[in-house]
Amino acid sequence: MPDYVPTNAASSGVKLDKKTLKALARRSDRPGLIYLAKWIVSLCLTGALVLYTEGTAWIWPAMFLHGVLLTVPAYSASHETAHGTAFRSRWLNETVLWVTSFLYMEEPLHRRFTHTNHHTFTWHAGKDSQMPFDTPMGLAGWLAEVTGLGLARFHMLVFFQLATKRYTDTMRMCTPESEFPRMTRNARIMLLLYAVIAAAPFYGIWWTVWLLVIPRLLGAPVMLLFTLIQHVELQENSPSILESTRSFSTNWLAQFLYMNMNNHVEHHLYPQVPFYALDDLAVAVRDQVPEPDRGFWRVNWEVMVVVFRRSLGWSTKAPTIRQAPHMVTDGGPIESVSKRTM
Repeated sequence: MPDYVPTNAASSGVKLDKKTLKALARRSDRPGLIYLAKWIVSLCLTGALVLYTEGTAWIWPAMFLHGVLLTVPAYSASHETAHGTAFRSRWLNETVLWVTSFLYMEEPLHRRFTHTNHHTFTWHAGKDSQMPFDTPMGLAGWLAEVTGLGLARFHMLVFFQLATKRYTDTMRMCTPESEFPRMTRNARIMLLLYAVIAAAPFYGIWWTVWLLVIPRLLGAPVMLLFTLIQHVELQENSPSILESTRSFSTNWLAQFLYMNMNNHVEHHLYPQVPFYALDDLAVAVRDQVPEPDRGFWRVNWEVMVVVFRRSLGWSTKAPTIRQAPHMVTDGGPIESVSKRTM
């Protein structure tokens, strides 16, 4: 027998009848277009607030609010379109993938192929190309993750590697060889556009700074708090999504920003199900999956406390969130399990 099977519902022992799954996986343009409309209107409102408060100290909270609404949905939509499930129309899906990947700052095909790998090898050390931190997570890893410095460094490195045709072993592991010319072309176009944005203030154009650059930096930590808790403190090298992945309960605003990806266990079990059907999927499999951890802020608070206590050599038992057994210790030296791959 092989020592590895793809991570999905079958490997996790979760079952859903074919008729129900087919209904849940049915794609439509309408929910995605409604989401885009709400997102664009929200950005127009917060963008207007930024411009209205320009020249005052209030511009900073306005840019933060605008940045959260810019950055978290850009991540979420680029993720959903990387799966090809946001829209039924392929051209619409690919257009939104390109634009949102530009905002998220990752070449869209690299986004798609490495994320496909992540689903196939979910949280497997040395195989999963989207493990953003060492495990167990230490304080330095947590800080690099939530500030966005680690991700920004990785994304810029990937851009230059693609633009200069220095394809890595990880890229070649995830990507069909025929796609590299397109990826190189995309990376060069996107780097050129970023250079134009960076140069704009030197020509007296400042709206890019107030509406794109600074909000993108300010919103990144909130975006990364969402992504951090997907797998942190859970089991590496397991065939079961139930052991490696976390769902959490949250409010309507976080669900909007995150495109219902708080149902993350369910998404990994059946990645063909679109974002607008994830709540229904969660209901359909709720008797077969762990209960979601409680609350976006609560989960992140407990993760932060665990990481801090680990750095001091103290007990790492979290009060309520799920943890893999080897993540819970009474203190002592940290034994590394896996190294980051991004």
